[in-house]
Amino acid sequence: MDIERVRAVKAAHEQSLLAKANVVGVGVGFRRRGQELADEICIVVSVREKVPSEQLSPTDRIPDCIDGVPVDVQATGEFRAF
Repeated sequence: MDIERVRAVKAAHEQSLLAKANVVGVGVGFRRRGQELADEICIVVSVREKVPSEQLSPTDRIPDCIDGVPVDVQATGEFRAF
């Protein structure tokens, strides 16, 4: 996947992703499989904690793919600046 395409899709959808419940950040990075990083560039959506999709309203669910770009949800907790 071309990183410039991933960045463009991320930029186009960042605000709508940030508006979803539990989302604390949106970036571009590598997909995680367990504790390992995979060799796949994707949009990374950082959330306070992972929640089963059936516990989220349909508008707060994060898609697996946006405009053909894979999306990975990663639990990061809150971000705090010091």
